[in-house]
Amino acid sequence: MFSPIAPLTHSITVYLDDQPIPASKGESVAACLLRAGVAFNRLTPMSGAPRLPYCMIGQCFDCLVEIDGIGNQQACLTIVRDRMRVRRQNGAAVALERSAQ
Repeated sequence: MFSPIAPLTHSITVYLDDQPIPASKGESVAACLLRAGVAFNRLTPMSGAPRLPYCMIGQCFDCLVEIDGIGNQQACLTIVRDRMRVRRQNGAAVALERSAQ
């Protein structure tokens, strides 16, 4: 659905569920995951429906992921870092349990 309009520059690597994904310095986690064709960021707590970033400005919270062990992070507002560890969330409860550890 999304494709880059220019080649990756200053390429770094982030990991989504332990799988490497190339990223450009300065881009958001959400943009990186969308470009990589990731099917969903999280599953909703009630129905388990898959969600992707929607607004890309931090208002909708559909892009929540776990970043470096901290749950409920907004992927659209977080800038990638080399070797960043991103995990998809399976509803809010799981994310909160991981964050509390």
